[in-house]
Amino acid sequence: MAESQTDHTHLPLSPSLRICRILNGMWQVSGGHGFIDAHHALEEMTRYVDAGLHTWDLADHYGPAEDFIGAWRTQTGRGDDIEAFTKWVPRPGPMPRGTVEAAIEVSRQRMQTHRLDLLQFHWWDYRDKRYLDAMKHLADFQRVGLLAHVGLTNFDTVRTAEIIDAGVPVLTNQVQYSLLDQRPAQEMAPLCAERGVYLLTYGTLAGGLLTRRFLNRSEPARGSLETVSLRKYKRIQEAWGDWSLFQRLLQVLDDIAQRHQVSIANVATAAILERPAVGGVILGARLSIRQHIDDNLRALALQLTDDDRRQIKAVTDHGADLMARIGDCGDEYRHRW
Repeated sequence: MAESQTDHTHLPLSPSLRICRILNGMWQVSGGHGFIDAHHALEEMTRYVDAGLHTWDLADHYGPAEDFIGAWRTQTGRGDDIEAFTKWVPRPGPMPRGTVEAAIEVSRQRMQTHRLDLLQFHWWDYRDKRYLDAMKHLADFQRVGLLAHVGLTNFDTVRTAEIIDAGVPVLTNQVQYSLLDQRPAQEMAPLCAERGVYLLTYGTLAGGLLTRRFLNRSEPARGSLETVSLRKYKRIQEAWGDWSLFQRLLQVLDDIAQRHQVSIANVATAAILERPAVGGVILGARLSIRQHIDDNLRALALQLTDDDRRQIKAVTDHGADLMARIGDCGDEYRHRW
């Protein structure tokens, strides 16, 4: 796998798939992040694409996300200008070929495309091994052209290796990865680097906690935070360390940001983008509410120094080992912690 490139903005995940390394995350249109105006959302999608942020991450269960992609393609006639990665998140159970094909067809129709760029598969219960049936069918549908590529979402290292060993051409695994949650670095990233799989990371800004907004601020109660993302990642921050340690991290990130004339969010993003096996970072797009196009572009241009990395590590080394506390990648969705 090619780990380095002179173009820090783009990365070829395969010979036929070149992405922007910051992906626009569409979980935010599914609810819990404010009212989304559909008309203005579609207009804003064009601004993202025209700025060079042309890769989108969505899912079958992210409210109207797939429909937004389809509407944008229909209205603009620019379907070839974007890459749109969706997810299939079925309930565990029998996975005959027809069930898998029907799920693909729903996404193809909603997204107005004859072939899905990347279908990322999630499975809730490892005790039900029929995820292997689903993945083998997805590989078959890739071979006949309904899918360009197959990926995973929130699979742990053991099952990722198992699926690859079963002959499924896994291109990506989407996992939580941030300066607070560095679990992927322990086992997942080494496996991916060895087996030619790229990580697409989310939660990299901890829902917005890893921004200047929370620097020198007293600790908010989890329930007082206004979005689902902030409430979700406040729990991760609490598992990682107390608020005073988190403030130390924000201060270090702010010092680095000021030296480079960028934002705290840029530093937190760049720190994960440069990690082994990371193909791209997914940053939420609150379409029609708030956009960070210019700021995201600055993150793509930022190159951290060895001194920057040492300063960050001097703080993060004091945080809890979330691998020991939560488990491997994706385990937060499968058991209590």
